[in-house]
Amino acid sequence: MFSVEYFHERVLAEIESWPVDVLADYARIVELLVEHGPNLKLPYSRAFGDGLFELRPRGRSSIGRAFYCFLVGRRVIVLHAFVKKSQQTPDHEIKIARKRLKEVQNG
Repeated sequence: MFSVEYFHERVLAEIESWPVDVLADYARIVELLVEHGPNLKLPYSRAFGDGLFELRPRGRSSIGRAFYCFLVGRRVIVLHAFVKKSQQTPDHEIKIARKRLKEVQNG
């Protein structure tokens, strides 16, 4: 089992503000992540390289994305989250996640 933490309370607040159908899918995928850890794959999770991963919740209304990483002790840190407005994940969203990844890796 893995434990899930948030980089900052604002990350959790962002997720909690998502449309209810996307939020429900996120909750379901997080349960899978807690159970399967790094073995969780598409369509639920995708690796971005250098230890960065994304959760891929969706609903009828929209698509959410939550970037996360793994830390020692079976810990998952959700670094950044947003609702997708285009097909491609915007570079600035990935940059935020990578910056926060460096912060947690460097303690």
